[in-house]
Amino acid sequence: MTPGQSGVPTGGDGLLTELERDALTEIINIGVSRAAKNLSRMVKDQVHLAVPRTEIMTRDSAVEWLSRRENSSLVAVGQDFRGSFSGQALLIFPEKTSLELVRSILDDTLSLDEIVDLEQEALAEIGNVVLNGCLVVMANMLKESLNMSLPRVMRGSSQVVLLGDDEEEDPGEMVLFLTIDFAVRARSINGYIALLMDLPSIAAIKTLIREYLKGFEGS
Repeated sequence: MTPGQSGVPTGGDGLLTELERDALTEIINIGVSRAAKNLSRMVKDQVHLAVPRTEIMTRDSAVEWLSRRENSSLVAVGQDFRGSFSGQALLIFPEKTSLELVRSILDDTLSLDEIVDLEQEALAEIGNVVLNGCLVVMANMLKESLNMSLPRVMRGSSQVVLLGDDEEEDPGEMVLFLTIDFAVRARSINGYIALLMDLPSIAAIKTLIREYLKGFEGS
C-alpha cells in the first residue's frame, strides 16, 4: 500500500523508496507469519492474516485510522523494543473478544470467574509470545538484536492504546505505522498486530534494509 492510499494524510512520502517499503513489508510478513503460527498453537485453531500495511503518518493519524476500524473499547498488549531501531509493538483486539481469546488457551473446565481472574496474566503471555515471534524474525533478517520490555496490558480507546499516558509522546510526530489484521474465524476473534517507530528508527531501518537488499545483488 502506498502512503495515503488509506485516505489518511501521511506526509511521509520519500522517507522510504518503493523498493525499501516492499522489502520491509516482506520482512514484516515473514515475522508475522511466525507470530501467527505461535498464536495458532495457543488457540488450537488456524489464524488468518491480511497483507501488511506499511504507512508513514502522524501518531494522531494512526489513532484516527484505528478508531475508524474499531469504535468500541480495545484491549492491547504492548512491548517496547530497543536496539539499532526502536519502537512499540502492539497486539490489539476489541475488548469484547478478549475473554474469548483467553478462554481459547485455558482449560475448558475453568469457570468464568476463574477465567476472568487469569485474564490479565494470560493476555500478557499471549502478547509476549506473538510479538516476540514477530520481532525476533525481523531482527534476525536484518542481522540485528533487540531488547524487549515486559508485556503490559492496556484497555481503552485507540488513543489510549496508541498514545498511552506518556506526556512526552507528540501526537503530531511522524511514525512508521505497520499493521496486520488477523482473525481466528472459528472462534470469532479478530485483531491487529501493529508496530510504531519514530523518524530516527525509520532512518535506521532504511540503512539496514539497504544492507539487506545488497545481499541479493548479483545473486
